Amino acid sequence: MADASNTHDYLQLSRLSRWHIESEAINRALATVISAQSKLPMAKFWGAGVTASSDGQFFPAARQGEAMNLINAKYSNEPGLKAYTHVSDQFGPFATQNIPATVSEAPYILDGLLMNETGKRIKEQYADTGGFTDHVFAVSALLGYRFIPRIRDLPSKRLYMFDPATTPKELRGLIGGKVRENLIVQNWPDILRAVATIAAGIMPPSQLLKKFASYPRQHELAVALREIGRIERTLFIIEWLLDTDMQRRAQIGLNKGEAHHALKNALRLGRQGEIRDRTAEGQHYKMAGLNLLAAIIIYWNTDHLGRAVTARMDDGRNCSPELLSHISPLGWAHILLTGEYRWSKR
Repeated sequence: MADASNTHDYLQLSRLSRWHIESEAINRALATVISAQSKLPMAKFWGAGVTASSDGQFFPAARQGEAMNLINAKYSNEPGLKAYTHVSDQFGPFATQNIPATVSEAPYILDGLLMNETGKRIKEQYADTGGFTDHVFAVSALLGYRFIPRIRDLPSKRLYMFDPATTPKELRGLIGGKVRENLIVQNWPDILRAVATIAAGIMPPSQLLKKFASYPRQHELAVALREIGRIERTLFIIEWLLDTDMQRRAQIGLNKGEAHHALKNALRLGRQGEIRDRTAEGQHYKMAGLNLLAAIIIYWNTDHLGRAVTARMDDGRNCSPELLSHISPLGWAHILLTGEYRWSKR
């Protein structure tokens, strides 16, 4: 690159790489872009920045990388890794993590919400069917988030009661058991300490959830959290069945996340879309850089869509807010993805 440029020598580019291409710098840059995009006039038509969805996106990895042998049959027999990304209702991808393709996504749902100020403002969190676990329900509620996952095989799900004997006979077939309230009471101080540790940033939620998932029956605190999760899950299922607006909000949020994946698929042109870095650090930089690039494009699109709407209104033409809410800043047909390189001549 230095040989191709007349403006920057090797030492300048090397310094840039060492001092600016690092996790903390990328995170600060992402936070700046997300904050600026949320303040643009057009963003208010898509949401208030208080709901978000999260989902994993698979990226193939070269066989010489650390992802070798991490094969998930869902994505054929090629090794790879996932980028687990949180997208706000204003389309901003405010957090992303690299996770193995073979692990459950459930433990990582809450990590992105605690990474930065954007995530901490979220009130409702949508997730796919992989997040439907009792522990995630419990920790989400204790941290003050409303967890709304997509439900798979709803007829097979069971409800839990404090006193199953009082259940109407028409509903008794749906009851899975009794909530062990005494276990929650006995472990309540430890539950509060664990949640405070997570909220303070001392331990990421995924670390605690993976630990509890590895031995849920042997660890009393894990069992107590499971009982809280059963209460929250029961309340959620009842509300889900009765509230069609909740179902609609969740579907819209998840659709935004899936559309965001399409933009990243279009951007990963280099090396046939493979993550060929050998180290976890290098893989992280690739995924974080891709997320930052997507955020920049979303900002640019949001800004120019707002300018187009303003010009239309100045001409006296109607711009219904109901229609503007369906416009997306995720398009890339107008962007030269391969770039245009012009080197200044001295």
